[in-house]
Amino acid sequence: MSTTPDVVITREPTGNVIAEGGDALATTLLKRAGFVIETTPRSFWYRLPWDMGEERENQMASHAARMLTAVGYHVDLDPGLDVTRVTTPTAPAGDRGIGHSVLTLVDRLNGTATYGAAADVVVEVLDPDDGVLVHLGDFFEAAATQANAADTPGGWDLSYVFENAAATVRGLGTDLHAASDRMRDLGPPAHRNWQDGVARYYATAPNHLTSPAAAVSDEPAATPPSRPDSPAHRRNR
Repeated sequence: MSTTPDVVITREPTGNVIAEGGDALATTLLKRAGFVIETTPRSFWYRLPWDMGEERENQMASHAARMLTAVGYHVDLDPGLDVTRVTTPTAPAGDRGIGHSVLTLVDRLNGTATYGAAADVVVEVLDPDDGVLVHLGDFFEAAATQANAADTPGGWDLSYVFENAAATVRGLGTDLHAASDRMRDLGPPAHRNWQDGVARYYATAPNHLTSPAAAVSDEPAATPPSRPDSPAHRRNR
């Protein structure tokens, strides 16, 4: 497996930013990114215009690298030119930026104020199509293919290790497929809109429109007790 990059973009000790390698399409893309061609009787290369300032040169070199990578070139970009590179105390050259990006998810998760917001971060890791976990499985599968291509006992053994890692990661994704929904359910339900509130009120409120007559029982009224006879009434009988 060749490790030679198609295009190398670097800063020389003199401060000039140059690019070498590629083909006609790479030349077109480098020119579009702002590089100019330099030639000698035996070779040629590309450079950025002088006196632009390091900040602008870094931006243009990074832009050129992104364009070239997007169409399939392998670009070896000088770390000092890469404005997208994330540096950490343990990786000052910025060559461990992907791991640092995952740590930003940890910070976001720790900073959430609701379980719904926490679930949104969890989805970024567990989404079955574009989550971190599924693409980590893709990475291990690609690593297995590369190791197997060595066609040696050591390569076959390493390929098996990577295949097991891919299966383990995908198994985690299966086990955790409902975890984001379960995280969301830990919090209070979403607020109902006003239409739902009105409908719920009329479904549970007492019926104030019932007429008094409708509330009268259908049972026949009891006959009122007769008045006791007065002494005068008894004398007249």
